[in-house]
Amino acid sequence: MPRQTPIERVRNIGIMAHIDAGKTTTTERVLYYTGINYKMGEVHEGTATMDWMVQEQERGITITSAATTCFWRDHRINIIDTPGHVDFTMEVERSLRVLDGAVAIFCAVGGVEPQSETVWRQADKYRVPRIAFINKMDRVGADYQRVLAEMREKLKARPALLQLPLGSEDRFIGVIDLIEERAIIWEEDRLGGTFRYEAVPQELSEAVRAAREALVETLADYDEKLMELYLEGGRPVPEQIRSALRGATLKLAVVPVLMGSAFRNRGVQPILDAVVDYLPSPADMPPVMGRSAERVEERWPRDDAPFAALAFKVMTDQYVGTLTFLRVYSGALESGTSVLNATRGRRERIGRLVKMHANKREEISEVFAGDICATGLRDTATGDTLCDPAHPIVLESIEFPEPVIQVAIEPKTKADQERLGEALAKLAAEDPSFHVTVDRESGQTLLGGMGELHLEIIVDRLLREFKVDANVGRPEVTYRETIRRAAEAEGRFIRQTGGHGQFAVVELRVEPLAKGLGFEFVDATKGGVIPRNFIPSVEAGVKEAMENGVLAGYPMVDLKVALLDGKYHEVDSSELAFKIAGSIGFKAACQKAQPMLLEPVMEVEVVTPTEFMGEVIGDLNGRRGKIVDLQSRAGAQVIEARVPLASMFGYATRLRSVTQGRANYTMQFGAYEPVPQQVYAELMARAGADNGERARA
Repeated sequence: MPRQTPIERVRNIGIMAHIDAGKTTTTERVLYYTGINYKMGEVHEGTATMDWMVQEQERGITITSAATTCFWRDHRINIIDTPGHVDFTMEVERSLRVLDGAVAIFCAVGGVEPQSETVWRQADKYRVPRIAFINKMDRVGADYQRVLAEMREKLKARPALLQLPLGSEDRFIGVIDLIEERAIIWEEDRLGGTFRYEAVPQELSEAVRAAREALVETLADYDEKLMELYLEGGRPVPEQIRSALRGATLKLAVVPVLMGSAFRNRGVQPILDAVVDYLPSPADMPPVMGRSAERVEERWPRDDAPFAALAFKVMTDQYVGTLTFLRVYSGALESGTSVLNATRGRRERIGRLVKMHANKREEISEVFAGDICATGLRDTATGDTLCDPAHPIVLESIEFPEPVIQVAIEPKTKADQERLGEALAKLAAEDPSFHVTVDRESGQTLLGGMGELHLEIIVDRLLREFKVDANVGRPEVTYRETIRRAAEAEGRFIRQTGGHGQFAVVELRVEPLAKGLGFEFVDATKGGVIPRNFIPSVEAGVKEAMENGVLAGYPMVDLKVALLDGKYHEVDSSELAFKIAGSIGFKAACQKAQPMLLEPVMEVEVVTPTEFMGEVIGDLNGRRGKIVDLQSRAGAQVIEARVPLASMFGYATRLRSVTQGRANYTMQFGAYEPVPQQVYAELMARAGADNGERARA
């Protein structure tokens, strides 16, 4: 079947923002105005189409990214609505990995908030062109100028303002289009579905003229024709401005900025126009790069190119089982054909192909370059590459961070134990930022995640969706260990028995690395002292020892290990012997290198009425927090602090208590930092007690 929509008229976009900025509300209006939905869903009523999970409807937040498709001006727009809560930031990360453009939504009152910065950096990482929408212009304290200033200061962006507000706060009725120089006013009684154009009010004509000139001046830096016209004192027509704006947006040089109030149905249609006019189609994107037989290859976004797609999300569907979401970068794919999972070297048969609309499915027979679809696959995980078996290629995968928090879970019956294993396997496949481990000594099953809310949702799904009855422990912080200085030590593993023995001697040097650099292993031997085939075994032994640390059993990070020297025996040496020697030598060197414990420290932002500021700061100080900054924002105080995660459990309840429920906060991972001496002593005492209990058991 031929392609329905030319690739030049396809847009793959994401809606991204801080929590409560209005992403899902905006998406609901888009679906209504494009005719996909016959009525608007509301987040606060739990009826939003894109928030289909029970947990999303109960909490009024987006937890998992949801995909849908709509049409506007004969363009097909594939939309992914992403979460705003920091615990689910990996949903944003993997969505941006496969999208061509994005709409960043900012609250006109809150401005550029912490998660706004996080998702903006993620979009920078994948070089995703974006437009900005300043939402909630009808709210008291709305200030679009401050949002623009924060975009320049915090995001290092160059905003290109395309509209001015018509009215302010509760008198906001529409916008003035600077390109066309006309007012757009939405009909109150038609749910924003219709609007009318009017002349610019006389009292705003000078402000509109100045703002349009500033827009042209900004764009002239990136468009030669516009620059010539500007220097000659000419007046560009709307088509010239749009052409220059599209070029600058695709180069990531500027960010077109629109404004409105999604909840009051004002300003949404211009977002769709901007998506069509300024964001790229798959054909505008550079070829995707990958590796094939140790050679770098590229795939152009063409239907006649060899098929290549990236699996960016796995979802468990109660009706069709596991659904794998694909972004097709090149070629075409029909249902019923076989493809190669180049990441794992396995063949997969494509059964049904479906186009997703939140949790609803529409069956299709074929997909093409630039499309986003879903299909049922058995052995494909997030980040895997699917391709034409005759033209194998492995695309760049998606990186996921290590969890910062854990809880222990214990099923109540044997039947629950079986259900738990199946459920955890499905959840881990869906969410690569969720880890399941088993404590070697206690035998406990530990669930690791990105925050309290992340684990709370996981546990809630286990109990309700998968019907697992289990006891859940209190959250535990995942500490890390590292070293303060360099040290050297020898690792010897020599076992002589009646027959074949074991012989391996290694000399290792450990030294600290800068924060966040992880682990590095270097072979610094002069050559010949240890056969080359044994050196990977030494590294494997070091890595295994790093997993359990040398102080309290926590993983070790940010260190470099150099293999300096060693000895081997032609008969008795083996890979196992050198692995054990590497582990022994590493532990001995780390004991001499002043090992220390690190704890995750979170970046916390609290927005509170002024009268409660003293209590909030006092409470944060009592949690070992350090106040970083204080700001005033629309009648409230914004407190930025760095607080250890171990001190933040139960903070939501405490904050509601001291502020009469009028404050809110956001928290995201900052960095691992050394624990204070008192906390270190408590952790070591606890580790000693745990080891004693296990020894007695």
